[in-house]
Parts: sequence; structure tokens; C-alpha cells
Amino acid sequence: MTTFGPIDPGTTIGHVHLKVADLERALGFYVGVLGFAVTQRYGAQAAFVAAGGYHHHIGLNTWESRGGGPPDPGTTGLYHVAIRYPTRAALADALRRLAAARIPLEGASDHGVSEALYLRDPDGNGVELYWDRPEARWPRTPDGGLAMTTGRLDLEALLRDSPTG
Repeated sequence: MTTFGPIDPGTTIGHVHLKVADLERALGFYVGVLGFAVTQRYGAQAAFVAAGGYHHHIGLNTWESRGGGPPDPGTTGLYHVAIRYPTRAALADALRRLAAARIPLEGASDHGVSEALYLRDPDGNGVELYWDRPEARWPRTPDGGLAMTTGRLDLEALLRDSPTG
């Protein structure tokens, strides 16, 4: 395989498009619980949702998946989509929303560079909700490399330490 130089450092991942079994159910989660806004809709087949007036962060469609089930374990595909919140308080708000909607977490981790909540959407897609600590607080090795970890995230402290806690 040919190897090329590094990608432009300004490159970002703009959106994710998910196949869902039931559009209304998916909108109930992404809009009703997480709080994204619908920016465009194509009847009962597809919708685009976003935060902050962006054209879309997440596309949801039933074009190939209406009534379908989640992928079988042991198959390839999306592991999870990660949604980055701007602050720790915003992540705490997401945790409050999940609890109020009785959506269970699969995990909650402190990675040193970030704090993250892990769960499944109604179609079984993995979802990570997280916030990044300021880069100056990221753990580093003696030679300056990243020293990411996976520790337990204290959910009570997350809720308590946020301004709305």
C-alpha cells in the first residue's frame, strides 16, 4: 500500500449519517432527549439534526433499514459516534436528560483528556457523549506524548460540580 504524508491539520469530521429502523423513534432520542434540532426532513424517510444552527451533525434515514434490527455482534460497522459537548456542565446536562428519560449507560470513563458517557441509541448504535478537558490539562508522558487513560468517571461528581448541579 502506498503511504502518503499527513492529512491537513484543519480537517474535521463534519457529520455522521445513521441507518435507523424507525425515524420517529430516532428523532425522539436525538431531538427529544439529547436536544438536537431538526434542520431538514424528508417525510417519514429521513431527517437531519444539528446543534447551534449548523446544517446537520447527524443524518437519520430509513432508506435501507426501515423496520430492521441492529447489526449482529461480531460484525463490522460503526463502533460508536462521539458527540463532543463544549463544557463539563453541558455533559452533566446530557447525563440529567438521559436519567430523566431512563436511558441506561453502558459505561462512563475518565480518559484524562476527556470525560465520556457511553450508551446505545434506540437502534443499538453506540453513542459516546463527551467533553474535552483543555489541552493544557491533558496527561503527558515525560517525552510530551499523550498519556490517555481509562478510569471510572464519578457521575455524582459530574452532576454536583456542574453549575446546575
